Amino acid sequence: MIGFEIAPGIRIGDAQPPLIIAGPCVIETEELCLRIGRRLQSVCAELGLQYVFKASFDKANRTSLTSYRGPGLETGLQILQTVKSELTVPILTDVHEVHQVEAAAEVVDILQIPAFLCRQTDLLVAAGRTGRTVNIKKGQFVAPEDLKPAAEKVFSTDNTKVILTERGTTFGYHNLVVDMRGLVIMRSFGIPVVFDATHSVQIPGGHGNVSDGRREFAPYLLRAATAVGIDGVFVETHPSPRAAMSDGPNSIALDDMAAVLTQIQRIHEVVESCGLRSKTL
Repeated sequence: MIGFEIAPGIRIGDAQPPLIIAGPCVIETEELCLRIGRRLQSVCAELGLQYVFKASFDKANRTSLTSYRGPGLETGLQILQTVKSELTVPILTDVHEVHQVEAAAEVVDILQIPAFLCRQTDLLVAAGRTGRTVNIKKGQFVAPEDLKPAAEKVFSTDNTKVILTERGTTFGYHNLVVDMRGLVIMRSFGIPVVFDATHSVQIPGGHGNVSDGRREFAPYLLRAATAVGIDGVFVETHPSPRAAMSDGPNSIALDDMAAVLTQIQRIHEVVESCGLRSKTL
């Protein structure tokens, strides 16, 4: 059996409804985080889906030095703690440096290793030692098979709670392509797999000093990945994507999320009822 408990009552893996990891790219305000979290929590509850709120306290890998990075570690974690307490939902955030790990682990349930840092040994080991679930984003520059050694770095700490997330592979300049075979390959390691649709439609540096994106394609990729038989999806969303302070062009509008998640839920039911998940993966 593939899977484990992330937080009380929230599991990922075999015989579980899809895990929905969703929220804004970066923390803008506490009010915005609560607004998005409440809406998604309500939709997921209606559909019988499991929900994890995500947001970053610091986007250290922004294209430009002048781009908004977030409120920082201390303020950001305070806001995430408020979301966790008021909504009673698990929280995911990413860490970029070892010194951030321990503090973040005091608040969040899932520590995310950014794609650009998916092979950083010290960061992976530090995250593993917290005992928290570790979500490793597959780097745009690595093959699916390359994530197995990354997971093993976390396993070396006796922490087996690892998730692998696909977010597209670099193909030429300013473009990402998703190879659905990678989802099958990564799950064959015995590790739950999540698909990140919104970063997969990102166009890094597409506007010169900021990234661009094609959000209209994200729902199509989400449906395709769900049909493969994944364990969860990762989506960035915003009430007004054009006004988002980070990754707006590839974020799905909050008002569209109910329809998108309904499609995911229905496709997952078909996959489960036909036994396609166990046969495919």
